[in-house]
Amino acid sequence: MSNISASRAAYMDVQKQYPFETVAVCVLPNHIHAIWTLPPDDADYSLRWRLIKTKFSAHFPHAENLSASKQRRNERGIWQRRFYEHTVRDETDLQRCADYIHFNPVKHGLCGNVRDWAFSSFHRYVRDVL
Repeated sequence: MSNISASRAAYMDVQKQYPFETVAVCVLPNHIHAIWTLPPDDADYSLRWRLIKTKFSAHFPHAENLSASKQRRNERGIWQRRFYEHTVRDETDLQRCADYIHFNPVKHGLCGNVRDWAFSSFHRYVRDVL
């Protein structure tokens, strides 16, 4: 996870410009999961993710062998195009989603226990939420 500093910087820059609260987050080598709370009357998750991706990607050269479609869109080949959005329905759903996010490094074989993954909000979540 040698690029975690660039990832954090991009995330925090966007968060300053377009505020959101991070309820839970986990950064893995090839993807990221997050639960955000946006300000009232602002549901623009897409803008925030696009800016995070753009700011992070600026640290890297263009990948070789990009598809014509990615080349037309000036993509770097780092990110998948889409993200998956889920509106949390209630406290039970929130807990299920946070558990999923925090367990993801274990699911992918990156660590043996949730508490062992450094790039996660697990410890803050346990301290502040539970």
